[in-house]
Amino acid sequence: MGPGLRPRARAAHRTGKLIDVAYMIVAAIVAFGVLVFLHELGHFLVAKKAGVGVLTFSIGFGPKVLIRRYGETEYCVSAFPLGGYVKMVGEDPREEVGSADRDRSFAHRSLASRTAIVAAGPAANFLLAMVVFLCVFTFFGVPYRTAEIGGVQPGSPAAGAGLAAGDRVVMVAERPIRSWDQLSGEVRASQGRPMDLGVVRGDREFTITLSPAKGQTRNLLGEPEETWLIGIQSAGTVEVERGNPLTAGWLAVSRTVEISALTLEVLAKMVVGRVDSTNLGGPLMIAQLAGQQAQRGVADYLFLVALLSINLGVLNLLPIPMLDGGHLLFFVIEAVRGRPLEARQRERAQQVGLVLLLFVMVYAFYNDLARIFGS
Repeated sequence: MGPGLRPRARAAHRTGKLIDVAYMIVAAIVAFGVLVFLHELGHFLVAKKAGVGVLTFSIGFGPKVLIRRYGETEYCVSAFPLGGYVKMVGEDPREEVGSADRDRSFAHRSLASRTAIVAAGPAANFLLAMVVFLCVFTFFGVPYRTAEIGGVQPGSPAAGAGLAAGDRVVMVAERPIRSWDQLSGEVRASQGRPMDLGVVRGDREFTITLSPAKGQTRNLLGEPEETWLIGIQSAGTVEVERGNPLTAGWLAVSRTVEISALTLEVLAKMVVGRVDSTNLGGPLMIAQLAGQQAQRGVADYLFLVALLSINLGVLNLLPIPMLDGGHLLFFVIEAVRGRPLEARQRERAQQVGLVLLLFVMVYAFYNDLARIFGS
């Protein structure tokens, strides 16, 4: 009987794998589709508000698969869903715009209007991230690591003061704390001065005094840095606090700003080699993460969507021709010169930008494959 079960077990395993892959693909398509749709919708709505004619609103590139026309605008889904575009009247500088269409032409709008239209795409991504964070923090709560100690380094100030694994710090200089980040911030801010810590151990609460010492640790990007430490490790326990809408709103904005700044920092340090470029991921990594987070629950999946939306917004603001940031750079040059760049100069810059983007996409896809086959 036993040997006869093995083929069934293998078949069940294969079926489970196929279900996981399908789940991953669907989760990725939904996430990426929403991000691209809202990004292009930002361009579309501001263009319409500015009186610019919109000829095409497409999700995806390449051959058009589904097409619906309403008024002058053609709405479509194209074959390659790795982006999207909004085609406007007079957007191409080489395009001849008749006198009848000048009032509806992108190129004939004021610099402020053109800037608003281009910036609306990334702005929509940042706004989406804030809304998603607001929903997650309001309805699911705000997760935080507790100040519970998971380990104590021998010979450290914490060991000398008698702290042990399982202890929980609840007070610093008579100020209540609850999270590991609060405790770490207080230790860094001490500059080595003696600290009074209120500690809970089992049913007992007591106070100890210790002085942090200079030591080396690693930041979020894995870079070594020198700071003040007391020699403890987090237990990694996480609790969730339900926030009111006002608190959740402030957290949503601040978290979006923090992650945007961190994304820019990572990209800058990746360019100069201070962060390993193999961390750069492409569509396969996004699909894998989307599937994993969707299986963990709605809150985790929404959190990932917000992170991806921030990344999409930041990447589109980079001053690379072919991206929104490249167009904004052209507008800055136009404002300084008092006239736009010549069409040939913009075309050459966009060709360089296209080559650069293709290189980055191929490299990210290579990293994805290396991770998959390497693991």
